[in-house]
Formats: sequence, structure tokens, C-alpha cells
Amino acid sequence: MAAAGCGNGGTHGATPVTLRFWAFGREGEVVQALIPGFERAHPGIRVRVQQIPFTAAHEKLLTSVVGRATPDIAQLGNTWVPELVALRALVPLDSMLARSRAITRDDYFEGIWATNVLDGTTWGIPWYVDTRVIFYRSDLLKSAGFPAPPRTWSQWRDAMIRVRAQSGGHHYGILLPVNEWAQPVILGLSMGAPLLRDADTYGDFSDPRFQAAFAFYVGLFRDSLAEPVSNVQVANLYQSFGEAEFAMFISGPWDVGECLRRLPPSLQGRWATAPMPAPDAEAAADTTAPGVSLAGGSSLVVFKGSPYPDSAWAFIEYLSDPEREARFYALSGDLPPRRSGWNDSALAHNTYARAFRQQLQFVRATPKIPEWDEITTLLADQSEAAVRGGVVPDSALAVLDREVDGALEKRRWLRARDRAVAAAP
Repeated sequence: MAAAGCGNGGTHGATPVTLRFWAFGREGEVVQALIPGFERAHPGIRVRVQQIPFTAAHEKLLTSVVGRATPDIAQLGNTWVPELVALRALVPLDSMLARSRAITRDDYFEGIWATNVLDGTTWGIPWYVDTRVIFYRSDLLKSAGFPAPPRTWSQWRDAMIRVRAQSGGHHYGILLPVNEWAQPVILGLSMGAPLLRDADTYGDFSDPRFQAAFAFYVGLFRDSLAEPVSNVQVANLYQSFGEAEFAMFISGPWDVGECLRRLPPSLQGRWATAPMPAPDAEAAADTTAPGVSLAGGSSLVVFKGSPYPDSAWAFIEYLSDPEREARFYALSGDLPPRRSGWNDSALAHNTYARAFRQQLQFVRATPKIPEWDEITTLLADQSEAAVRGGVVPDSALAVLDREVDGALEKRRWLRARDRAVAAAP
């Protein structure tokens, strides 16, 4: 009986199992409401949640790996998965998936699921998702001749020009903080730019597709359609948006609730969300598809040091149920990663969420390597140099490629060593 209990995620020997679950930010607070239901369904398992601030999460995870004090399960940002895989800290999940009747791979948005797959192995299960879309003042765009949001880059730019002209040049078409990397990357991904080359060992930002996207991005500042400010220079995003200092900004689902809370009642119904516009050539080829955006969010992973992997997997299956995802959305505002999770009426009838549902079908993961966070810092620096410093865009990208090549030097060395070992007799 004890052995059977361990196998079905119940008890470990004669002792009830206690799972340690690390969750970050507000998710660590609201997930507590879902624990009692799991413990009732699994009487032999208890879940102890440790809530960790996002600002401390990355360092605490790495420290726990080095000190061999990892939790059983953790919430992991999608871009952190490659780093923990490189440290050999996670349990591969494909064998668990193969026998699971609760988690169906095809029910997940493809681009989101792909963030957890490295070299054909699945390391995490998406818990919630985010992606970036356009937030726009529908009243301003309508008065500028755009009753519907722009679908193409040329329409998007035209809308910005008209909005700025209507304000007499006092307001901007869009807010694009110059110290953020996400916006130029989104544009590059929409153009099909690979970002890196040669198995992610060299920078490829001088690829013509990224050059075209970056030129479009920098051109918005050169033509005064976007103000060259950083996010810390915007004192209050929602007040500035409400006062029409800019007509659009790019953000994720967390800002839906913020706009509903912070914009005055007089502006409710006068703002909306829309998928990212597509480059003109792509829009002409497919008149229904939006542009590409980022595949973001957090996943649930099992750590290799856990003595209770079956129990941990049972907890992941529980949190991944569409009904639980719907309740988690109600508690947190985090969007479900499963298509069936969007059948809940709270999401199905939410006009602001509709753009995210459409965008999630057109998302791409950033390069799945541990060095990606360092690369985003280099990209933000060169983007700001092109915008503020007047550096020619192609020159900024050439510098960026050299810096990225330097950041990836150890990765190239490790790959060369592995090839040499594999080729040895």
C-alpha cells in the first residue's frame, strides 16, 4: 500500500508527503486559494507555498541549485528555463506527459509550449501566459480616421502621423520607452528575423530582416512620432495615456486591470486593445494574421532534487486543469495557456482579452539560451544609442553583433569541446 501511495502521488512510505512550492510575486499569494482543493483530492499530500518577490527570485533559484536546497516545484519565467536546464537542475517531463490524461499537448498555444522545449525535451508546463499587444485610445484613432485599429505597419505609422497632426504636434502617436528591448525584438520577430545564428552562437542582428524592423523602429523617433524617453521618465503611464500624451503603447495583460482601475470613468470605453500590426508584405500574404509578438509567461517545473516527483507532477496536473486555470485568472488576471481555458465566460466575453487570445496564436519564443538576458541588455543599450545618440541604425546593429558574439564566446567554446569529445575514438 505504501508503494502504491508513492506511485499515485499520495504518500512516501508511511509518511505524508509535503511538497515545497516556490511561487513569485502576486501569483505566490493567490495560488494559496487553490491548495485546499488539491489537498482534499490528494489526502496524503500537503503543499507548502513559499512566496518570493520577483526581484529576489532569480538569485534565490540559483543559490538553491548551488546549495542543493531546491524546492520540489517552482514557478519559472519562460526565459529562465534554459538556464536551469543548463545547470541540470530540472526533471525532464516527457515520460510523465506520455502517461498523463490531464495535460494534452495540443490544447496549448504552440508558441507558448515551445518555450519549454529544448533540443526536443520538455522541461516545463505553461502555467500562465502573457504576450504584448497594442493598447490604444480608440477615440483618438477614430477621430484620426481609424475606426478600427491598424493592421499593417504602414497603417500603424499613418495613424501615428494623423494623431500627432490633430494635436498640433503636442502629443505623440505611441510610447516606446528607449530602455526596453521588447519592442524592437517584437518588430524583428514579425519580420522573421532569427536574432542569432549558427546554433545560437553568434549575433545576427545585422540580418536584413532585423535591419528593416530596426529602421522602422528608429524612424518613429526620428519623425517625432514617439518621444525618446525611458520608462522611468514617464511619471504615470495611465495618467499620460488618459491625457492623450500618446495614443498607443505596447504592453501585456497586466495593464488591462491597471487601465480599468486607474483611468477615470470618463475614459472607460474610449480605449481598447488590438494585436500587433503586421509588416505590409506579411499582411498582404495573409489578410487575417496579425504581426508576431513575444511568447511570455511562467511555467511549472520539477526540480531534480525532489524526492517526490510523482506527487509534484500530480500538483502540476491539478493546477493545469482548465477549470483551475479559469479560477486562477479570476484571482490573478493571469491568462490561461490552454485553449480550452478560454472557454470560461469571464474570458470569452472580455473585450480587452480578445486581442490577447488572437495574438497568442502568433507568438514566438526568444532564443532559448542562458545568455539571452544579457543580450537583451546589450540590445537596449544599442537601441538607445541609435535613438538618442543619432547613431546610424545599421552601425548600432553591427556593434550589437560584436558585443553579442563576445557574450556567446563561452557557448561556442563549450559546443566545440562537446564536438571534440563526441568525435574522439
